[in-house]
Amino acid sequence: MTKKEILQRWYDEVWCKGNLDMIDELFCPDTIASGIIPEMQMGPQDFRDLIFAVRNLVGDISVALPVTIEQDDWLSAVLIVNTCRNDSGTPIIVTGQVIARFDDGRMVETYNQFDWMSLFEQLGQFPPETLPVCMAGQRLDWV
Repeated sequence: MTKKEILQRWYDEVWCKGNLDMIDELFCPDTIASGIIPEMQMGPQDFRDLIFAVRNLVGDISVALPVTIEQDDWLSAVLIVNTCRNDSGTPIIVTGQVIARFDDGRMVETYNQFDWMSLFEQLGQFPPETLPVCMAGQRLDWV
């Protein structure tokens, strides 16, 4: 299985199907992932909690890896996540990136970026155009 196939399987099984048992098969127990939540590193149990929380916020999830770059033990990928709001069915598209090092068919080191602001904006938890408003120096008014 190629590194891209392993990573796609991670997203398909763990994130899309919610098969949390696959975490132990695809992610080494002592691996720490950086960047998913800023200033926080995540291990396997943290992933279980995060995936459970996210899957309760949205509908069915699909993840595409339209761009990947492989070098030695490393794979870098752009990801496009398609899902929908649980309350209205409105489509949601969010992007991210991951850089992962593999050993013996499992991820042993990962660095991630995910556009949480866009996700929460599309879920209606942040006001529309949150980023442009903040970039203009304006404050968000919480009602």
